[in-house]
Amino acid sequence: MNATWDKFCADLLSLGDILSDEIVPQDPLTQAEGVRYLSRLLRYATINCVEYTDPRWPQFTSAPNPNMMTKIGADNPDNVYMRANITGRYSYRITGTRGTVPLLTFGSRVNRYHIDGTMLQTGDLHGHDLELDEHGRFSFIASVEKPDAGAWLPLAPDSNLISVRQTYQDRPNEVPAELSIECLDPDTEFEPLTPEQIEGRLTNAVNMVRGTAKTFLEWSREFQPHANQIFDRGQEQFQNAGGDPTIFYLHGYWKLAEDEAWVIETEVPDCEYFNFVLQNFWVESLDYHRTNIYINNHTAKLNEDGTLTIVVAAEDPGYGNWINTDSHSEGTWALRWIKAESHPIPTSKVIKL
Repeated sequence: MNATWDKFCADLLSLGDILSDEIVPQDPLTQAEGVRYLSRLLRYATINCVEYTDPRWPQFTSAPNPNMMTKIGADNPDNVYMRANITGRYSYRITGTRGTVPLLTFGSRVNRYHIDGTMLQTGDLHGHDLELDEHGRFSFIASVEKPDAGAWLPLAPDSNLISVRQTYQDRPNEVPAELSIECLDPDTEFEPLTPEQIEGRLTNAVNMVRGTAKTFLEWSREFQPHANQIFDRGQEQFQNAGGDPTIFYLHGYWKLAEDEAWVIETEVPDCEYFNFVLQNFWVESLDYHRTNIYINNHTAKLNEDGTLTIVVAAEDPGYGNWINTDSHSEGTWALRWIKAESHPIPTSKVIKL
């Protein structure tokens, strides 16, 4: 027997306690999705805590994207999420082609998901700040000290992550940026993996799953008593979990009987992007590859007066923008206004179909 593997398996077993928390619905669908959720978090954690961990040779990984199916903390179906493990001790050069995706943001963070489920912001850089050459390519430095020229992503001494968000509006017709990253000043040589290192990495992976699952379980615990209500909860908790500072977030819980619909009415601000996403209890988007569980500013049909009507229901009610509950009777939801001049709070009501 191998003690490192045995410890890893024992630690994994304890993660299942979340499935029996007092607020977790015990119906078969929620429980099945909960087991899948933990497996997804583990996939994400092993990619980012076991592999690609050395900040001297970083790479951008993209576990939440379609082929990996990892969904964490109100994932946006329109986003390409990327990340690279780094450290503020070094400087980095990020290069790439801009593509045509409308929104591109970079952030340096102190990732503490394996400790307390938070991700503190230490710097941000946006696509419109990048200078492109004639081929649509760009390059910038990420470092603690500001470079003499060019775009710059600030790092703090304790920064350990660079995160990237690319946001589609019209996914079939837009091209994402292609990115690479290199450390400019590695100060030590490569050393082979040791048993102590792999044990530490596996422990971090388990702790990342635990911290992530606990963070978003607490979101559901907070949201659940206010089902089908929409109000501004403040932005701090969403930013502390790794949110983009250009996004105004509205989050909450929904719960409907089979013959009910949740009707949402809102003004639409002048903004670069908005969307509404229906999610399960575990704060994962529902299956957007198969059915209509979200809308954005490209797909939404506005009313004649420029307002927006969203109807969440099991069946198409024949009006508004129908969001399919996809066999679910309850869960969470998210609405985003990105780079908006104002942040309207929608009104809503539950009706009988």
